Amino acid sequence: MSEPGPKLHSLAPPAVRGPLRGASVAILAVLAALVGGGAVSCLGRVLFPVAQPADVTIVRPTPQVIVAVRDLARLESAQYHLERVIDLREQQSRFFGLVESEDAILLVAAGDVTAGVDLTQLRDGDVIVDPVKSEATILLPPAQVLSTRLDNERTYVHTRRTDVLAQRRENLETRARQEAERTLQQAAVEGGVLARAQRNAERTVETLVRSLGYTKVSVRTRGAEE
Repeated sequence: MSEPGPKLHSLAPPAVRGPLRGASVAILAVLAALVGGGAVSCLGRVLFPVAQPADVTIVRPTPQVIVAVRDLARLESAQYHLERVIDLREQQSRFFGLVESEDAILLVAAGDVTAGVDLTQLRDGDVIVDPVKSEATILLPPAQVLSTRLDNERTYVHTRRTDVLAQRRENLETRARQEAERTLQQAAVEGGVLARAQRNAERTVETLVRSLGYTKVSVRTRGAEE
């Protein structure tokens, strides 16, 4: 008969039973409570890494300086919203005019043109009131464009192209924006923004004066009288 060989001990850890198992669970619970969600968060980042953005925009604070203060008394009575494409090209000659190159930009511009009456231009005698007769006569200054502002959220550079032999002008976009403001204002004036602003201003002032108790109110424009 062959002798029994040596017994092989199992490499698996012995099962935890009884009070020891309960103590292990309690210790794990205490550690989890002490660490809190940090361990879970760290473990989640290890198992499921999240891609970080490659581009970071940093705006460095700079000093703020107030260079001018002006009191305004403007009655805005009409606003036009316009859109326009600005195709600005700068032709450049190279090699004594033998080679032509250009620096070009295509700007899609959108903006608002606001017109109204500047009440600071009222002169002595433009407002005549008679409380006894409940009459008021007002002579308004002519309407004008008060502001032309590009909508930065809708204004963008569609194409920016510089030929190989051309010099890139860093102020070309600025010039395109200035051209956009000029042409948008011109288009609004040609579209009748001043006449609409004048009519709206006259109605607004008349309604305001009547609300003060005047029953006979006459509101006219100074340009029509001179």
